[in-house]
Amino acid sequence: MADTSHTAVLGAGVIGASWAALFLASGRSVAVFDPAPDSEGAVRAYIEQAWATMTELGLTARGDPSRISFHTSAAEAVEGAGFIQENVPERLPVKHATFAKIESVLAPEAIVASSASGLTLGQMQGGWSDPARFVLGHPFNPPHLIPLVEVMGNERTAAGVVEGAEAFYADIGKVTIRVQKEVPGHVANRLQAAVWREAIHLVQSGVASVGDVDKAMSAGPGLRWAAMGPTTLFGLGAGAGGLTAFCDHFTDTFNGWWDDLGTPHLTPEITQVLVDGLREATGGAPVEDLAARRDAKIVAIQKALRGRPSD
Repeated sequence: MADTSHTAVLGAGVIGASWAALFLASGRSVAVFDPAPDSEGAVRAYIEQAWATMTELGLTARGDPSRISFHTSAAEAVEGAGFIQENVPERLPVKHATFAKIESVLAPEAIVASSASGLTLGQMQGGWSDPARFVLGHPFNPPHLIPLVEVMGNERTAAGVVEGAEAFYADIGKVTIRVQKEVPGHVANRLQAAVWREAIHLVQSGVASVGDVDKAMSAGPGLRWAAMGPTTLFGLGAGAGGLTAFCDHFTDTFNGWWDDLGTPHLTPEITQVLVDGLREATGGAPVEDLAARRDAKIVAIQKALRGRPSD
């Protein structure tokens, strides 16, 4: 396995900056490339803000935020890096062009992982002469706070590379799942897309407001799902009879609900309804304030799940 004490981040928007913060917190050095002229200042500001939050979670004991460098090309950034997290815009020509620029200068044992959420591994592999050391490593936003990473390789991926990526992510505190079949959106995005589709349907149908639908999730199933997944939780729902008893009891109920679920599509009109509803629910709070509230709650939940009292 490659030495991953030095890493690289390609593309330093919100996702890339978050990855850089987490890599630094784990005691690694990080080389960053992003073509935006103001990227260094933005990344440094993001890391400074994220560092306090990660410290609350006990993630920075090995870290040094000064071990970061900024580079003018992707090829320069990846030289000597054992693990590279790619986060460039999700346009296939941009991905392919980036891979073409770095492939010849990669360390032989380096692993390159893509944060792509909408593109599939097979689509992205077309940008490589040899994609043997390239995997999907899709995080949930923000990566420095949400543990999940979806990892995937396929028949073109070299033996041990997926396992190497999983080991790297585990060492920086992530929780990985293995995506075994290519589908648009991978796993977690499809799950949240299904929930949001029905949330929109409930609003569109006049069943509840945007704010109340969000409350129904955050004060109800969302709390349980932070602890365990839906199948496990339903397996607890019938006591000693387990999932078999639950399914026997609720088969007709769930089949009826599924038959009645909506299939809305986002349109400008629906988008405006959602925007207006969110503004009403939040009192028009700025995005920065809402993000800060989100992060504080995520930290508190993470502390609770790790057995650490919340401050």
